Amino acid sequence: MRRGLLAGAALIVAAIGCQKKEQGAAPSGVSTPHPDVVLETTKGRIVLELDRNAAPKTVDNIVAHVEGHFYDGLTFHRVIEHFVIQAGIQTADGRQQLSSAPPVPNEADNGLKNVRGSVALARTADPQSGGVQFFINLGDNPRLNFRDKTVNGWGYCVFGRVKEGMDVADGIGKVRTRPDDTPVEPVVITRAYVDTTAATAR
Repeated sequence: MRRGLLAGAALIVAAIGCQKKEQGAAPSGVSTPHPDVVLETTKGRIVLELDRNAAPKTVDNIVAHVEGHFYDGLTFHRVIEHFVIQAGIQTADGRQQLSSAPPVPNEADNGLKNVRGSVALARTADPQSGGVQFFINLGDNPRLNFRDKTVNGWGYCVFGRVKEGMDVADGIGKVRTRPDDTPVEPVVITRAYVDTTAATAR
């Protein structure tokens, strides 16, 4: 199924002999309930407001990797117009960048929904396999929501929303892609960082 597992396309990269670079997560120094993560991309700037109250373990993990510069240089490797744009594993030259941090428990039962503009954690068929890959919903995707604590019902954990730059996300969704949903011209996250000034202003 073309839109099945959100991590599926990225995992195929390993099978075609791409190099792997392993990085661990850095400890998080930001404890605000709603940290802002800025993604500076080759298509523009996206600001994500994360929800630590709803998904504390997921947010801590993402923030730690942002602070460790894990996402710098990674691409939106899976792009499907009106559905999702996904990032967190592939570099512009097709290499995988893996994290040594363990998966986080699935927190999809937090009441947040996969609606347009929400940010959620990608995973494999194992509901508890989410880690550093994330996706932005370009439309309402109710079939990705939590239903029950079964393999088929867990869904995908929403842990934030696009605060600024949804037009940029939509623009990424419109780029030309290959049959495997990878952009023909890589869309790179040139820099990702936690905006501590926004946290201080709240």
